[in-house]
Amino acid sequence: MGDLTRLKTDIERLAPTEFAELRDWLLAVDHDAWDRQIEADSASGKLDAFIAEARADASASRTRDL
Repeated sequence: MGDLTRLKTDIERLAPTEFAELRDWLLAVDHDAWDRQIEADSASGKLDAFIAEARADASASRTRDL
């Protein structure tokens, strides 16, 4: 049995409170990774075109309030 299959089996056997704790931890890890990626993309200029487009749309009144 592969590692992932074994993990899935073990997760299915967790008590509800343990599953909730694992889920919360995985979400936090995922969110932290996302934040690091966004920070890296921003620092490298990968988001500059999107920012410029959004600013141009706002200046041309092609946006609306959320």
